[in-house]
Amino acid sequence: MNFNDVMQYAGYLTAGMPFLLLAVTALYALLAKSPSERLLTRLNQVAVTLGLLPALLILILMLNHNMYFVSVDPGHWFEIDQQHFHFHLKCVFDRLSVPFVILSYSLCGTIGAFASRYLHREPGFLRFFFCYAMFLAGMVTSSLAGTIETLFLGWELVGLSSALLVAFFHERRNPVRNGLRVWSVYRVADAAFLVAALVLHHVTGAGDFDELMGHGPWPEGVAAISEDTAFLVGLLLLTAAAGKSALIPFSGWLPRAMEGPTPSSAIFYGSLSVHLGAFLLLRVSPLLEVSPLLSYVVVGTGLCSATLAALMARVQSDIKSALAFASLTQVGIIVAEIGLGFRYLALVHIIGHACLRTLQLLRAPSLLRDHHSMLNAIGSHQPRSAAADVPASPLQWSLYQFAFERGYLDLILDDFIVRPFLGALRWCDRMERRWLRFLEGAGATDSETTPAAPAEISCTLTSVPQQHPAEAGVVQ
Repeated sequence: MNFNDVMQYAGYLTAGMPFLLLAVTALYALLAKSPSERLLTRLNQVAVTLGLLPALLILILMLNHNMYFVSVDPGHWFEIDQQHFHFHLKCVFDRLSVPFVILSYSLCGTIGAFASRYLHREPGFLRFFFCYAMFLAGMVTSSLAGTIETLFLGWELVGLSSALLVAFFHERRNPVRNGLRVWSVYRVADAAFLVAALVLHHVTGAGDFDELMGHGPWPEGVAAISEDTAFLVGLLLLTAAAGKSALIPFSGWLPRAMEGPTPSSAIFYGSLSVHLGAFLLLRVSPLLEVSPLLSYVVVGTGLCSATLAALMARVQSDIKSALAFASLTQVGIIVAEIGLGFRYLALVHIIGHACLRTLQLLRAPSLLRDHHSMLNAIGSHQPRSAAADVPASPLQWSLYQFAFERGYLDLILDDFIVRPFLGALRWCDRMERRWLRFLEGAGATDSETTPAAPAEISCTLTSVPQQHPAEAGVVQ
């Protein structure tokens, strides 16, 4: 077995183990069988270990042989020769993907070991590990994506598992509503992602990142598109990254996502998922070199998000929301670093911040318990004066109210985007119903003035409008 075969087999193991874990847990769920918690934990440990070790092997081999790029290509899935369009899954191991996939495996393994004890005897134990396996598959696929189609596949798996775990406690109303809110924001981000993918296919005929970003090793590649196209594609991908990483104006869903269990909050909004938007910007960072205006927009978005999140983190009343906004502060700084051209600094910042924030969120429940135990051991503590929490000056009061209302981002989106959109849909529904009533009236007039049709034809003509979906299922 030569060197290339070793790299290929290691690449297939790294990319395929999460999907094997997902298939096994899905099989248990479809068969309506509840395996023991110990069995699920063992399966998770085996899958993470068998995925992490080949990734470490690839890293060692790349360092020893001074390699910067290894491609694992399962082949074309769809191709149109006349238009030079093809779609295929492709995994790339380079300076960006290898550290990120090792980070994903390491933190997911830590969260899996913690969740096996934190969710002990929880009725949704199997459901949690199914969503966890889906998330692991999505993160590994996104990390190793060599084409924009592969990245979108992982992007969707991460988003779906995130929304499902926010609504994990579905017997209560708020988790379900907040899960739908998170999913709706992800839909906006995914729409921008799809439009960007279409533009890339139109420009290059394929979704390969090496065709777009050049064949040089990351981050030294040079984008092979014009400045205007780079700005358009970059804005669309920045919108997708903002939706996934809760940058402005999509920061309002982040505290709502804390409705999920603590392990999912740690892995999603403390370490990995919240950094996926920054990872996307790192992957397409050669676009920033082509369009300086796009770099300014990225820096401005990152700094505004960091400033707003720093204000909001200081007025939160629960520890999970405070840590979530603290994570957003660092993510905003990371995005600003990417826009300024500090690619390696941003990557190191992501790795360090993800590890730190994971440990903080996992420590939060026991920290609160230890704090209450200490207060009970000491006895009654001095009550805090309510006047001490009131801001002294009008400026401080305005900033406090602005941060407490989370920058009014939810209100702005509801008033200027959601309600006009729903109003337009309701207007279309009313117009459709009026048009159907007009057609029904015209049909009745024609039946009075024309000779009688055969029975089977008249039954067919009169039955169609009565079973139209707009008459039966649309609620005004």
